[in-house]
Amino acid sequence: MAAAPRARPEDFFSTDEWQALTARSSWKGLWLVAHCWGVIGLAMLVGIVWPWTIPLMVPIVGARQLGLFILMHDAAHAGLHRNRRVNDWVGHWLCSSTLRDYRPYHLQHHRFVQQTEDPDLVLSAPFPISRASMWRKVVRDLSGQTFYKQRFGPIAEGIRRRAPGESALKAFGRELAKDRRFFLANGLGLLAFALAGYWWAWVLMWLLPMATWLPLVSRVRNIAEHALVAQNEADPLRQARTTHANLAERIFIAPYWVNYHCEHHMFTSLPCWSLPQAHRLLQRGGTTARMEVQPGYLSLLKQATAA
Repeated sequence: MAAAPRARPEDFFSTDEWQALTARSSWKGLWLVAHCWGVIGLAMLVGIVWPWTIPLMVPIVGARQLGLFILMHDAAHAGLHRNRRVNDWVGHWLCSSTLRDYRPYHLQHHRFVQQTEDPDLVLSAPFPISRASMWRKVVRDLSGQTFYKQRFGPIAEGIRRRAPGESALKAFGRELAKDRRFFLANGLGLLAFALAGYWWAWVLMWLLPMATWLPLVSRVRNIAEHALVAQNEADPLRQARTTHANLAERIFIAPYWVNYHCEHHMFTSLPCWSLPQAHRLLQRGGTTARMEVQPGYLSLLKQATAA
């Protein structure tokens, strides 16, 4: 299997620029994790004090739930902290417990991006699609159907395929144990909020965003990053896409510079906070004109639904 062609940093940056871009920090990643949880906590507090704001808090929290995954993704690249043990501990315990399983899968995606062996190719291959198809996906996301399928579908399938003589209850317990960290963490969260008298806040401003807005923005993120990018693309400047994001898009769709995805694939050793500076340096050198860049998420989605 041939790996995807890579960009060479020395072709685009000076030695000093590259050293500054790739420098690991002992506090920036920790600050971003604290910021993410702080936004979630503040949004939930606002919703508790002024319940009429809950419809606004749902997408804010959902986008920060995506933010936790983005920061875990940085940890998968060892970019969250200069100490590898701290990096992995923070990524696993404060961002997402899927880090250990995600890392080898994701690094394979980088090695074979948009090549036949790319495990994420299935996410971008169907595009462009019709607007009707896109709206059906949006409805499934916002109605919780996507969340239910992803979270409980494997459990139902495991029960259906249980061994002869195995009871459905035993099979349910076995399948539930595979995802026990998710159910335990959310069960404890619900219990803590219930003991404080705010069980409804956990349901409406943690579980509801997770079941609705998070699947939607995760889908938009997947579309933005690789949809409409040619399979087996040889040019490392066009194997992924950067999408310019305004303030509203950064709040509700693309936190923590996830929109600079072309730069991330070109130079995987860059921590997320260095991506905007890398983009500016590439733009100064005229390189962005050769890259796959879109002016915003709306224009991108219009192209992705042009079938």
